Amino acid sequence: MDRQKPLGIWERMYLGEAARGLALTARHFLVNFPRHVARGIGIGVGKGNTVTIEYPEERRPFPRRLRTRHRLMRRSDGSPRCVACMMCATICPARCIHIRAGEHPDPNIEKRPLEFDIDLGVCVFCGFCVEACPEDAIRMDTGVVELSTYTREGMIYRMDQLLA
Repeated sequence: MDRQKPLGIWERMYLGEAARGLALTARHFLVNFPRHVARGIGIGVGKGNTVTIEYPEERRPFPRRLRTRHRLMRRSDGSPRCVACMMCATICPARCIHIRAGEHPDPNIEKRPLEFDIDLGVCVFCGFCVEACPEDAIRMDTGVVELSTYTREGMIYRMDQLLA
């Protein structure tokens, strides 16, 4: 005759907590589901207390100072404002900014970037590059937050993309 071993304290606590969690889930379902159905057929008024946002049809407003995708600023003649001083690349904790400098045709400006790449797959969006730039050449105020691509190479933004 095989007798079942009595449940220990941990097993009894687990079963009680699992039952409590299931009851909470059932309560939320029974309260919110009829409201959701009523709103779906046009009976419901207002938003209720649900916090679901139906993205991408409904978008949350972003804070004004949110750090989004980078952009490079232009001079009045259309050339990049960057002087390739390497301060942004030096201060970047993720080391995602890569600049190759060259001579500028204007004798008043020492250097210019021949290549300016930012790997947004590595970037932590800290904003240090914006604060370090003495020429106000780089900003993070585009408002673009959808940065997904199918390849890692697609996350590397070149100078022409950053100037656009």
